[in-house]
Amino acid sequence: MSSVTSQKTRLSSERIARAYRAIDPPFRNTPQFEAADLGERFGCHLVVKAETLNPIRSFKARGAQFFVSELAGRPHLVCSSSGNFGQGMAYATRQRGLALTVFVNAPANPLKVARMRALGADVHLMDGNADDALATAREFAAEHGALLVVDGHEPAIAEGAGTIALELLRWPEPFDVILVPLGDGALLSGISCWVKVHAPGVRMIGVCAAGSPAMERSWRTGQIVSAPAQTIAEGISIQTPCAAAVANLTVLADDVIFVDDAALIGAMQLAHRDIGLVLEPSGAAALAALAVHTERFRGQRIGAVLTGGNVAPEQMQQWLGVRGSIGI
Repeated sequence: MSSVTSQKTRLSSERIARAYRAIDPPFRNTPQFEAADLGERFGCHLVVKAETLNPIRSFKARGAQFFVSELAGRPHLVCSSSGNFGQGMAYATRQRGLALTVFVNAPANPLKVARMRALGADVHLMDGNADDALATAREFAAEHGALLVVDGHEPAIAEGAGTIALELLRWPEPFDVILVPLGDGALLSGISCWVKVHAPGVRMIGVCAAGSPAMERSWRTGQIVSAPAQTIAEGISIQTPCAAAVANLTVLADDVIFVDDAALIGAMQLAHRDIGLVLEPSGAAALAALAVHTERFRGQRIGAVLTGGNVAPEQMQQWLGVRGSIGI
């Protein structure tokens, strides 16, 4: 990075450019287009970035592939995940022939668990919360000599996710705001790292689930704040944020806002009806923010990152009124 931002975070725009070359073509150049009907509904110029149209239906493989590509040797890797990060790691480790163990806390999305296993991960379901799953992964790593991978902690994972911004800023007209779902912080910090160097006038805003306030509280105070998480959006459900991610976001994020579960479901339904995309709750957070905070963004050009679309059949029926398997 050439800006002051590089002096205050562990991330680098030069490494984001390098990450782009390390990511498989199916995960690059995901569709981005003007969602005219939704933009009219929200009174803004809306460009959506669909990170669901790839082999794991989530952006998570971008960062996982860059991280794994930079490893020395052939370590056994271990992580905790609600599902999408585990899928990204499983995809990346399968490419390299590396062993991966994933700890998932209950209740888990059965579709995500099945896909992690199909990609070769050794998946362990456990009682407790996300913090408990991470603690168990850490214990496993110490006992077995494995390498623990924490999503929000590793710069390479955030930098891989930041390649989304490299593509998004190819849009011919400048953005006023980019809205990004905010869970562990890797996605928002990676995207913001690139944007703050190449389009510093754009406001970067993270969108948290109202039922998971820990990251927003940590960002506002600049200190790690733990808080219970109770939301349907498991992909952005955080109880104890990673210190490295909070440190990055205090420099890179311009604001953090909340949306509740009802707004997330409404946004999923709008995306399904108006742009033909199936989104999971966390994947719809940017659209939910436009629905909840419409007046704040009226008349502006908004980039909305749609991050995941792994919805189990029973969730499809419950939230979208669609029977059968996932579809677009």
